[in-house]
Amino acid sequence: MDNSGKEKEAIQLMADADKKVKSSGSFLGGMFGGGHHKVEEACDMYCRAANMFKMVKNWSGAFGCFLQSLKYECMNFSFLSFPQFVAAGNAFCKAARLHMQLQNKHDCATSFIDAGNAYKKSDPNEAIKCLNAAIDIYTDMGRFTIAAKHHISIAEIYESDLVDIEKAIAHYEQAADYYKGEESNSSANKCLLKVGAYCAQLEQYQKAIEIYEQVGANTMDNPLLKYSAKEYFFKASLCHFIVDELNAKIAVEKYEEMFPAFSDSRECKLLKKLLEAHEEQNSEAFTEAVKEFDSISRLDQWHTTLLLRIKKTIQGEEGDLK
Repeated sequence: MDNSGKEKEAIQLMADADKKVKSSGSFLGGMFGGGHHKVEEACDMYCRAANMFKMVKNWSGAFGCFLQSLKYECMNFSFLSFPQFVAAGNAFCKAARLHMQLQNKHDCATSFIDAGNAYKKSDPNEAIKCLNAAIDIYTDMGRFTIAAKHHISIAEIYESDLVDIEKAIAHYEQAADYYKGEESNSSANKCLLKVGAYCAQLEQYQKAIEIYEQVGANTMDNPLLKYSAKEYFFKASLCHFIVDELNAKIAVEKYEEMFPAFSDSRECKLLKKLLEAHEEQNSEAFTEAVKEFDSISRLDQWHTTLLLRIKKTIQGEEGDLK
């Protein structure tokens, strides 16, 4: 479908909005002479233009529109580093104070999110700046659940686009803290499990163990979630196993005592076979136990990676799990 007409319309709308802003006069004078109404109309026009750019997938154009909208909506731009904001920083700060009086915080945060979502398509770093700006506003407003949601969005950008796992972990942890503070324990646990998985991959085993034990303890008494507890204790046991065989034995016994249903699980039975094989330094028995389990319950890449690390601690073992 030819959307060139929409793009031209968006460009014209941008130009009209620019004219409206210029005609509004000074920020302070506009407040008392009706100029602020023109600024509000310009904000709406920038957002409409941004949505048109989104329709034709001109993400940079959409991002620019949302940023233009933000100039007249937000409370403080000291945390931004975009070139167009540097030259007019003082004017934006004056505008910010006036819009604070108009209680436009929510509109400011919403526009930041729109800008961030549009800019994900072309520059993840700028998207993160926008999302962080929105988070600052939401936390100031006490909207911690919404702030947590956007910390997750930032974490996902670091995971998939920027491949910075340490920063992804930091944002998942912050999201978990905010969710816990709002008693959204299920959402907090989901974030913590992401952290636990990455910590184990990065060989931060003690931190991963603490997370899996915490989430396991939180879920084992919940009728709807207790089935998952065995998986978390299984993961914690594997992390223990990599560090020390004796610690793993003690951990398995502790989890059986904490959660009796764990004893009858296939995961617990596998662990006991693996511990026995490892004690005997029998790599073939170790591999056979894993293959038997995998034939019924498919092991994912995370489990396979940890099991290979454990197997390599068997003297002289350098192979795979096949």
